[in-house]
Amino acid sequence: MQLTRSTTAPETKPDRRASLLRSWAVWAAALGWLAVCALVLAVAGDRLPFDWPAGTGQKTADHLLEANIGLVEVLLLMALVCLLTRWRTRPDLAARAPARAQALRETLLLLAYGAAGLTLGYVLARALGWHPFGFHLAGTLYGTHEHVTAAEAVTWALYNLVVYALVPLLYFRRPYTTEQLCLRSADRRADAVLIAVVLVVESVVQFLVLQPELLDLGGRQLFLGLPLAFTLYLAGAVLPAMIFIYAILLPRILKLTGSTAATVVLGGLTYTAFHLWDAWTRFGSPEDAVLSVAFLLLTYFAPGMMKSVLTLRTGNAWVHVWAYHALAPHTLADTPHVVHIFRV
Repeated sequence: MQLTRSTTAPETKPDRRASLLRSWAVWAAALGWLAVCALVLAVAGDRLPFDWPAGTGQKTADHLLEANIGLVEVLLLMALVCLLTRWRTRPDLAARAPARAQALRETLLLLAYGAAGLTLGYVLARALGWHPFGFHLAGTLYGTHEHVTAAEAVTWALYNLVVYALVPLLYFRRPYTTEQLCLRSADRRADAVLIAVVLVVESVVQFLVLQPELLDLGGRQLFLGLPLAFTLYLAGAVLPAMIFIYAILLPRILKLTGSTAATVVLGGLTYTAFHLWDAWTRFGSPEDAVLSVAFLLLTYFAPGMMKSVLTLRTGNAWVHVWAYHALAPHTLADTPHVVHIFRV
């Protein structure tokens, strides 16, 4: 099947819809999602084997329902982003990547480096008696019954910042410009509007649907906890994902695939892979390993695609940082966790 090449020329709405319906990547993602849900139902019993304080008492079907509701919300957000950017000139991210052969070498180098970073993060953290280092601090999102120390949290943030953000940025900044690395806005006003709209919508969803424990904190806890959570997760999760995946890797994926849809899907898969060591995952048995990978996909694949869409539609990797990562969900959802870690 022939792939749809990226272009800066605007397409008509029927053309875009037809292109999506013809895309092998869209169909593969849809069928893969359904297969993962079916696999969970076939392998899991009434309860999942994970340490999820946030999901205590819920059955497997409840978790699957939440995952699918989350997917629908992300798809609606992606549609909103496309609506808000429909009149903007589409940035040609593929043109920002090097020639195809060089792009392939750099992509393989990045993936090998990322795998080495995950491996070293596992070995280093376990040697110190901590949870393995991935893109999320232990206890993020689902919670954990094991206490995370302040030393572990700070080391996690510094490790990820250096390994996935500073080192790749220093390496790729020499031969490439900030525009080629998607670190400069081509339309600051339009980006600001997009950030504001997506941030407001996602924040409303966080408060109304997820009901974060942020509202239960006292004044001193909010005063100290909000900036602390923002800084910690900006260093340990947000900037590493932005630099490694969306600023550097995403244009090269687009160059190699020639397909926007495939790039969005692969961006979602890459984002998922860097959460392999989430503290709740279990790999002690084949069944636990299957369920862990399944729920990694159900949890992170859609948000990873959303970040890809924001970057591809604007050409600016910073947009997803402020619209859909640093503030909502992390600061809103994880401030109580940070307050607990640092005994605020």
